[in-house]
Amino acid sequence: MAPACGQPPLPPPATWQHGHVTAATHSTLFPQAPDSADAVLEGLDPEQREVATALHGPVCVLAGAGTGKTRAITHRIAYGVRAGALQPSSVLAVTFTNRAAGEMRGRLRQLGAQGVQARTFHSAALRQLQYFWPKAIGGAMPRLVDRKIQLVADAAAACRIRLDRGELRDVTAEIEWSKVTRTVPADYALAAARAGREAPRDPAEIAQLYSVYEGLKRDRAVIDFEDVLLLTVGILQDRHDVAEQVRAQYQHFVVDEYQDVSPLQQRLLELWLGDRDSLCVVGDASQTIYSFTGATPDHLLDFRVRHPGATVVRLVRDYRSTPQVVHLANGLLAQARGRAADHRLELVSQRPSGPEPAFTEHNDEPAEAEGAARRIRELIDAGVPTSEIAVLFRTNAQSETYEQALADAGIPYQLRGAERFFDRPEVRKAGVALRAASRFGGNDSLLADAVDLPSQVRAVLSGEGWTPQPPAGSGAVRERWESLAALVNLAQDFAAARPGATLADLVAELDERAGAQHAPTVQGVTLASLHSAKGLEWDAVFLVGVAEGMMPITYARTDEQIEEERRLLYVGVTRARERLNVSWSLSRSPGGRPHRRPSRFLDGLRRGASGADAGRTGTGGAVIDRGHPRDARTPDTAVPRRQRRTPARCRVCGRTLTDAGEMKLMRCEDCPSDMDEGLYERLRIWRAEQAQRSGQPAFCVFTDRTLIAIAEAVPDDERELSRIPGVGARKLGRYGSDVLALCAGRDLGEDTGETPAGDGAVS
Repeated sequence: MAPACGQPPLPPPATWQHGHVTAATHSTLFPQAPDSADAVLEGLDPEQREVATALHGPVCVLAGAGTGKTRAITHRIAYGVRAGALQPSSVLAVTFTNRAAGEMRGRLRQLGAQGVQARTFHSAALRQLQYFWPKAIGGAMPRLVDRKIQLVADAAAACRIRLDRGELRDVTAEIEWSKVTRTVPADYALAAARAGREAPRDPAEIAQLYSVYEGLKRDRAVIDFEDVLLLTVGILQDRHDVAEQVRAQYQHFVVDEYQDVSPLQQRLLELWLGDRDSLCVVGDASQTIYSFTGATPDHLLDFRVRHPGATVVRLVRDYRSTPQVVHLANGLLAQARGRAADHRLELVSQRPSGPEPAFTEHNDEPAEAEGAARRIRELIDAGVPTSEIAVLFRTNAQSETYEQALADAGIPYQLRGAERFFDRPEVRKAGVALRAASRFGGNDSLLADAVDLPSQVRAVLSGEGWTPQPPAGSGAVRERWESLAALVNLAQDFAAARPGATLADLVAELDERAGAQHAPTVQGVTLASLHSAKGLEWDAVFLVGVAEGMMPITYARTDEQIEEERRLLYVGVTRARERLNVSWSLSRSPGGRPHRRPSRFLDGLRRGASGADAGRTGTGGAVIDRGHPRDARTPDTAVPRRQRRTPARCRVCGRTLTDAGEMKLMRCEDCPSDMDEGLYERLRIWRAEQAQRSGQPAFCVFTDRTLIAIAEAVPDDERELSRIPGVGARKLGRYGSDVLALCAGRDLGEDTGETPAGDGAVS
């Protein structure tokens, strides 16, 4: 294979190459545990093996995206345990999300290293706080509040400061930042200024709100998540006997995503360690994207300063992405500036060559969403599973446009950050049913004809709504079916990996996975923000809205903020294994002034094209596709284009509208509504019936705002109805006659004076 990005030739393929893809992603679902310590090292590349065998002293692993860092550190722990160098109960591995901690526990279990604690900083600290509270503080531990935003609202009310919803969220974030950076209320204004933070309110007001918030917590005997770390740090600092007890328990530490450690977390880690140096940290300064929460890569970059004798290993072999994707990722970082950029890792792809990244320009955001939906439909038709496709955006507010476009195209999707798999009602019910069947299966008539584990699971879940064929539509009914289908597929994989496994064995596996939040794959295109996509990957990724003002975001003004935006785009690019689509739009709304330009981060990484050259690729980077003009696509496969695109103006005051919600209403949010309440209620009832009939959620028929807009405009004909945002060509054809009948005050099916053929008509 040719070297990527001008790198020296790669060594000949050897046993450590995992079929050109990282085992971190495409490992066997249920592998057998290695039978010896040496067997744990099999399949590791030379650098990963160096990490795995560096069991003593401080170790710093600088790991680029897709280089198998989790594989390296879990094999390090497992190798140490299996070789007898590490006692499982003496190891504490910490990371930043429950999902990452669960994945780590699952891998350690597969490697035969049960008993190792893999937790988030917060969960590890909470366990210690709960255990030592009676001894160190006395009495009952205060209640932990899940969401602090209501307390912040109460503090604002006590201070007689009015905060809207956005300000309330922003002030809450400022309080969280203050606490993880160990900033007290009196020092907030100065600390925020030094950090270059743009306070959402006057800094003196935020300091006052912060102080009152802390007082309310004391009065109500509650603590928040930041207090868990602060209190644990306080106890370990003040009570040497407690600190020594913790250090006697945990003697070896591994920290994943070390570039995201906050000053408070770093202090906790130091107290856990004491004067020992049995620490392994893993991170990538180029993936520092959470500085707004207090995270800083300084601890990673200064590791060698604090630990002069540390072993430093660099992982740069990228097993995730094709050379074309890696080339773009390296190009992004080549233009970076600042301290993190000085320590960037240049990745070397280990994958076969793939398609060039595609760059697409659109007239407006709705057209961009339609274009993405059209390309996604093409991928699905070509055999790419929906679970291997993702649409990534800078802000959550961008999600609605893509939800609507995918729903219009009949493409199932799932929102990243939505309800966790094992918390879904249908999954909980399925678990109960499988557990009952495992206990009393001999007396269950459903299992009479089930000859193996997969058929038993299918039989049990058929009583919960699973069917061999998926239901039509992409709504709630389909989502429930997808959840059950994921369990059926998991049972098939489990039975293939463990011949002779019983239903009770599968139930135990599900319990393990629920505890680790290790969910099976659910079909559906993933919609996610770039921040929430960290740590994930897909075969095909659509990076949307990559325009100035969104990437970098408007409020990123300092050099440090701009560079973090660049790193955020780098994280997005490196989520793609094979196909990468980057797009932007020239204006926000149909007919708007085309004042936007592509993100500055793309400068020098793409080349323009027009006419016959559009759509072709080249070795120097992909060309720009100017989007698709209206064409002769068939109605069954086409994603409908909106009709004539003209500036959206408020029909009450005439102001040009830019907000998506206001554009749907065709009026300013504050302008008076002349909605026909009776019509709106009839439309809601009709929509509910349509949703139930098609097995879709109601918003896939029409959103609430679209119904309000229809009830306000009361269109007389299809031309007027088609002008309402949210009523595209497809929905006009599908629902137009019903909606117009309701607008005219007629009952659906009411005789309009025309004689239908076949009902008394003369042929």
